[in-house]
Amino acid sequence: MTLLSLEPISKIANSPNYKWWVYCAVAVGMFTSVMDQSGTNIALPAIADHFLLDIPSVQWVTLSYILATSALFMPAGRLSDIVGRKYVFMGGLAMFATAAVIGGLSTSFPMLMGAKILQGVASAGIGANGMAMVAEIFPDKERGKALGLYMTIIGTGVIMGPVVGGVLVSALGWRAVFFAVVPMGLLALVSASLVLRKNTSTASEKKSLNFDWGGAGMSSGALVSFLLSLTNAHRFGWDSPLIIGGFVLAVALVIGFLWWEKHAPDPMLDLGFFTKSAFSLGVAARFSSFLGSSSVFFLMPFFLVQGLQYSPSKAGLFMVPSAIGMAVMGPISGQLSDKLGTRWLSVIGMGISTCAFVVFSRMTIDASPAHVLLGMTLQGIGMGMFSSPNTSSIMRSVSKANYGIASAFLNTTRTSANLSGVALATTIVTITMGAMGFEPNLSAVTAVGGDGVRIAFVTGLSRAFVLAGAFVLLSSAISAVRRPQPDKDEPEATSG
Repeated sequence: MTLLSLEPISKIANSPNYKWWVYCAVAVGMFTSVMDQSGTNIALPAIADHFLLDIPSVQWVTLSYILATSALFMPAGRLSDIVGRKYVFMGGLAMFATAAVIGGLSTSFPMLMGAKILQGVASAGIGANGMAMVAEIFPDKERGKALGLYMTIIGTGVIMGPVVGGVLVSALGWRAVFFAVVPMGLLALVSASLVLRKNTSTASEKKSLNFDWGGAGMSSGALVSFLLSLTNAHRFGWDSPLIIGGFVLAVALVIGFLWWEKHAPDPMLDLGFFTKSAFSLGVAARFSSFLGSSSVFFLMPFFLVQGLQYSPSKAGLFMVPSAIGMAVMGPISGQLSDKLGTRWLSVIGMGISTCAFVVFSRMTIDASPAHVLLGMTLQGIGMGMFSSPNTSSIMRSVSKANYGIASAFLNTTRTSANLSGVALATTIVTITMGAMGFEPNLSAVTAVGGDGVRIAFVTGLSRAFVLAGAFVLLSSAISAVRRPQPDKDEPEATSG
């Protein structure tokens, strides 16, 4: 029995196409995680009705998940560099499926919240290793293509989540969204167990077996304090002592984290990464790009449903072109970056996204479907063209032994920028609405509110998109001035 079970593993491990086996195993796990989260968002109204909750309260289902994931990305990445990516990835999958069962069986809202927090913890283990394993298993000359294919996984999950989730909620209720994850999670767990080798991680290359508990605690505390303050500022007011105190605590923890990492014998995040322009400027461009682009995915549904008065199902279709653009352009741009270099593809990608925001900023309450579709399509193509080369340039600047913490830090950058961008855009919209004499609240934008409040909302939306476009343009400028990493793996050293 043992010999029979080991034989296919041996054949897979020694296959010349082993990298594709690894990609498929990682793809199943990442797809499950991404699709579950986007599908859960569709189930929020049904969950609110079941537990008799208002919208701000039920939003904590999503927020608690994001907070847990963001806070634990870097600790999970560092842990994977120590004990092995396979084990942390599989542990995350097992926990994710278990939490899905708990969520589906939840008899109270606190129980459901606990399940989503547990899923967030599990998602950190999955997300911190998915990108790292794909980047590691492909040859250096194919790193861009590998990361582009990784973007395809994410884009496909984003597309399928609302579709599958909507069908399940309509036919079987919101619990089905959680239960559907269980077989997919188990399939991903079995695939990872059979395909991934124990030495898929570069744990044998690590310098130490010590986990940086101090760094993990301070980085997690700083992120939680910052994100909680940011997401609650509109409720308590930006000048609230509670909000100001939260931001001050976050800054203090960041300073403490940097001091600790500089003096710790085995730091969680090697600050030496930031001495390389490919890493530091690449991360800055990444943060700026997500800071700008996040406003689209949060505010566009409000514009389509409340502003243009489309039905939710019709509005959902307008979000698809962006996801398709990312899924298609990711591998194309990634493969081109292996041949042409990463810099100018990143610049062009953010240039296209800037054009998208010019289109968005010109929208009115009479905007045509073609106007919206043009902006969403340009946005998806631009982000797809930018993400793969940008990620590739950052990852090639660190050793494979540090891929876990590097990919985890990139995920942390993305989630922090997304929440910051949403909070900033929402603030601009609500301030504009208040200045024009209407209630400064997105929920005030309804069909019965009249054209006046809709015009005020769209005016604020236009201003938010102008600022978001400026952040995206800044990302393009940062990418342009970034110097390529001067090593043998960087084709851009000779071509760009």
